[in-house]
Amino acid sequence: METTTSSNETLEQAGARDAEKNRRSEFSRSWRRFKRFKPGVVALVFIAILGVIAIIPGVFEPYSYTAIAPAERGAGPSWSHPLGQDDLGRDILSRLIRGTRVAFVVALAATSISLLIGITVGAVAGYFGGTVDSLLSRVVDAILAFPLLILLITLAAVLGPSLWTVVIVIGMTSWASYARVVRADVLSLREREFVLAARTAGATDRRVIFRHIVPSVLGPVIVLASLSVGIVILLEASLSFLGFGIQRPTPAWGSMLSDGRDFLRNYPHIAISPGIMIFLTVLAFNLIGDGLRDALDPRQRE
Repeated sequence: METTTSSNETLEQAGARDAEKNRRSEFSRSWRRFKRFKPGVVALVFIAILGVIAIIPGVFEPYSYTAIAPAERGAGPSWSHPLGQDDLGRDILSRLIRGTRVAFVVALAATSISLLIGITVGAVAGYFGGTVDSLLSRVVDAILAFPLLILLITLAAVLGPSLWTVVIVIGMTSWASYARVVRADVLSLREREFVLAARTAGATDRRVIFRHIVPSVLGPVIVLASLSVGIVILLEASLSFLGFGIQRPTPAWGSMLSDGRDFLRNYPHIAISPGIMIFLTVLAFNLIGDGLRDALDPRQRE
């Protein structure tokens, strides 16, 4: 009995090693395919630069993002203030740089929460099927039936506006699309040979789901997540623009856009800069998503 158990464990470990080697080889091929999509490479470099800025914004800020100069309210771009100053005389470039951290924290944290919930719900629903699948699918359908922005505004108003409220609210309401994609893939994988082999080796359902099945469905999920990050940035900007997101004086691109709304006629530069940053960042994540979609497509050839 002990010899049979040991043999089963050895077979499972060998299978896991082979799967790891295959994943590494596939990663190399996917990276080569991604590099052929030049807009995606440019977008990746742009996001990497923004990521560095988000980590250490103080290094790049020419002025304090809270410093007020009442005598220079609404001043246009100049050598000392390349993007001009806002309605209170604060340097727009410094506030834009600081807002990059807010955008990335919200986008990455909310997307991580959505991924964790969506992958878990989708994998459990697809693997067990039956009543579990029906119940979880109805929950997913109910969440998708609500207009997302209205749901976000309602929850943010109830919980109170703050950075982590925005993260939690977006993360807890944006996971349904991940669950649907994962469920569809798991339904097609749960009877495959490697899953049956893992069950035969005595692996628990939890181990089969998260060790063997979930890694096999990460390709479409990664593509969806890269596209969804841009959507999360737009949602955060929308909430901040409406006053339900990041609260002043902490700079967020959405609230900066809202600040410039009342001064479009006299000081249009106040709203132009954050608007352009939102556009470029969302576009960059969408281009990365397009590149990943082609790179992770198994039908692509070298």
